[in-house]
Amino acid sequence: MDAAESAALAAPLTEEQREFRRTLRDLLAERAGPHQNPVATATSQGYDPELWTRLSATLGHVTLCTADHGPAELVLACEETGRALAPSPLLATRVLAAPLLTALGSPAQRAAHLPRLAAGSLTCALAVPGGALALALGLTGDNAAEDWSGGGRAGGVQARPDGEGWRLYGEAAQVLDGHSAGLLLVAAHAGGFARSRTLLFLVRAEGADVPGLVRTRQPALDPTRPRATVQFRDTRAELLGAEPADVLGTLAATGRHTAVMLAAEAVGAARAALDRGAAHACSRAGHAGSRGAAVHRLADLSVQVEAARTLTYSAAGESGPGGPGTGSGPEGGPLALAHALEALRATAEEAVRPADATAPFAARAASDELLFGPVRGLRARAAERTGLFREVAA
Repeated sequence: MDAAESAALAAPLTEEQREFRRTLRDLLAERAGPHQNPVATATSQGYDPELWTRLSATLGHVTLCTADHGPAELVLACEETGRALAPSPLLATRVLAAPLLTALGSPAQRAAHLPRLAAGSLTCALAVPGGALALALGLTGDNAAEDWSGGGRAGGVQARPDGEGWRLYGEAAQVLDGHSAGLLLVAAHAGGFARSRTLLFLVRAEGADVPGLVRTRQPALDPTRPRATVQFRDTRAELLGAEPADVLGTLAATGRHTAVMLAAEAVGAARAALDRGAAHACSRAGHAGSRGAAVHRLADLSVQVEAARTLTYSAAGESGPGGPGTGSGPEGGPLALAHALEALRATAEEAVRPADATAPFAARAASDELLFGPVRGLRARAAERTGLFREVAA
């Protein structure tokens, strides 16, 4: 950890949290990095199973973000995995799926799945129709006002009761870790056009052949973010929790929580890019003026990255009725994500030379913005929710 980073983190972190961070960093230095990551992403899982098992053991149950546990440790974990650009099910399983299972699952469902998610023996993926993950999570629009899951018409994913449970029909695209997850959490429309509503369903996907389930891993801009197209062809499913439930509101709260964790990942990646840039600048031969210009550029980028980190930690520290990290200022997470993605993009473009050294960081920035942005959409939605547009008009 460099001096600027140590100074930035000295105040908010306890000694226990600093030790937690050191443990994670040592583990990731051993199992993830420029040489290990391509090997991991080339596997059928798309990640290193041993790393995931050890990471899960380090994380334990505290980062499942139940009502009595804040997200501080999960923020640190995301920042460290982002720093290493480590491919893992952390985002899909712990950040996206676990809060939804915790908030909406029945006691039996929570007992069956959450301990396995915490232990790392089960991974989970959130499948949203049409590749509309950012909208479904309420990050770039009102998920209750816009038709992102099919609206009961053709398209999307439809759910029909069959007497013993539910059956799913349709397709979800751009599903993070969807090709390998042992449990799918599927957003689908039920009730047809007249009574259509969006519900969440569980599809048990462990095993090589699940009847009616077709999963195809797709090429990804960022190989450390594997994604899949998932087709449901009369696929047996289980309703998550019970009706009535505030599914859309819970998805939006999960979106705000997810934005904080994504911002932490982007901050970690940006800091790693800066470290590489500083090492390269120090090793450069040539005119002192050229080295001085590089140092000034890196200093400017460092300020941008630390500002994004401050916003991320502030958003993580908020606490409100929506649960940990949603906060009384509910747009803190999306705004922190917008700043962090911009910081990562800037460091990827400016900090590291030659260009091939920066390619993984640029790919992560572009991939996350495609999935969870764009940045202007994150900011516009935050302004809309906070009433900024109305105040300007007045």
